[in-house]
Amino acid sequence: MAIELPDDLIALERSAWEEIQAGALTVDTALAVQERITAFAAESGESRLAVETELKKLVRHPEPDGDAA
Repeated sequence: MAIELPDDLIALERSAWEEIQAGALTVDTALAVQERITAFAAESGESRLAVETELKKLVRHPEPDGDAA
């Protein structure tokens, strides 16, 4: 079962991923993502690892559209 990730966390990870791809990830961006992952894990009762894994999968490896046939 997929974890329902909040929009603000997804937006933070997308920003970090864009910075990583540009070779410009800052400590502030990385820290913001990690802090929000930790906070969401505590709020939701999910493990921090499960939240981070689901987040990275969603942002970095999105499912392909089903229309491409």
